[in-house]
Amino acid sequence: MVRMGLMTLGLGLVVGAATVAHAEEPASGAAAPPATAPASSATSGSAASLPTPSRADFNRELSAVEEQVEGMKQQVFESRATLQYLREIIVQGGAAGARATVWHDNRLSGGYRLESVTYQLDGQTKFAKVDPSNGLTDNRKFKIQEGALPPGRHTLAVDMVVRPTGYGIFKYAQGYSIGVKGSYAFDIELGQACTVVSALSDRGNVANSFEERAHIDFEWKCEKVTDANVR
Repeated sequence: MVRMGLMTLGLGLVVGAATVAHAEEPASGAAAPPATAPASSATSGSAASLPTPSRADFNRELSAVEEQVEGMKQQVFESRATLQYLREIIVQGGAAGARATVWHDNRLSGGYRLESVTYQLDGQTKFAKVDPSNGLTDNRKFKIQEGALPPGRHTLAVDMVVRPTGYGIFKYAQGYSIGVKGSYAFDIELGQACTVVSALSDRGNVANSFEERAHIDFEWKCEKVTDANVR
């Protein structure tokens, strides 16, 4: 009886131990618990410092910026000149596409004084001034007209009054006034910029009377319209 009880007790201990061992093993097919990653160590040392630009690098970059600014300023200037030219074309006759400049040039000697000047272009007065106080004589060269013109033929008419100063052999004539007139017809083409110079001068021949010596010559030149000659 005692032997049977010991055998039963021993068998129970064996079964219990097997049951505990089976419970501690992971279930079949179950994922193993992830391994704990080791903590990363802090980066040793301080971060690398950025290089400081040198003065030479700074000066090069500044020069490059200044060149770009100057280039943009030049483009703006040229654009403004072109817009001004187009505005004149629109105001003075549609798509005229031509331009004319008229200059007055007093080349008289000291024996004459210029008292009055009148310029007309195609019948319209462009300049008129009376100045017996030597203002026109002292101002030897000035611009009369500059602007757009329609292509075709145009006429410039000039009317001046000069007076002998009593210098030299013309001393007797200082109380006289002399009218000097001239006209010039010129053709201007599409896309041209033309210049007319009205030059008042002496004939330089002492055999001529003082009335005949003063006269007007006209000088004429044309070139293709560009940004340079519309400013």
